[in-house]
Amino acid sequence: MALPLMPKATAVWLVENTALTFEQIAEFCGMHSLEVQAIADGEVAVGMVGLDPIANGQLTKGEIERCEKVPNAKLRMLAQDLPQPVARAKGPRYTPVTKRGDKPDGISWLLKTYPELSDAQISRLIGTTKPTIAAVRDRTHWNAPNIKPRNPVMLGLCTQRELDEALTRARRRVANGEPIESDDEVDVAGAEYEDEDEHHEELGS
Repeated sequence: MALPLMPKATAVWLVENTALTFEQIAEFCGMHSLEVQAIADGEVAVGMVGLDPIANGQLTKGEIERCEKVPNAKLRMLAQDLPQPVARAKGPRYTPVTKRGDKPDGISWLLKTYPELSDAQISRLIGTTKPTIAAVRDRTHWNAPNIKPRNPVMLGLCTQRELDEALTRARRRVANGEPIESDDEVDVAGAEYEDEDEHHEELGS
């Protein structure tokens, strides 16, 4: 089943604004019911702004009310008449020069919002290197004082579908008890040059 835009933020909104069960929200958002319960208990997604699925055309108020009355009912997402993203060829992700400075912000957001993602997965999503990810995580990045966590989908660094697929794999790995770094290594040699270019551009400005 297709997942809503920004599943965790959508779950936050549904927890705060509806009487749906944890199981209903979890199934709609592609999460575990315990994770939804943790959101309700204030243990995860603290401070995250909820995303209204009614406002963005993914659910209707009537559909929510229908499922509130029947705890076993499943939420049905509205059909999205949007063009499907074109599959990207394997290999290093090219990022336009104007967006390379946004990479650390995207990395920071992923590390904070989805700690279950491996460094290899973040490398694929953002098109960056593991040393850059480690530097952002440890706040040893050369531009650390100016890094602000921002959603990489909104920055145009990856698509929502790519992020959702990465999260599905990460959660499956966690459920199976596999280590975070069990993902296959990713070749992001091209991204390394991009990061270096970005660094030199900033130093020269």
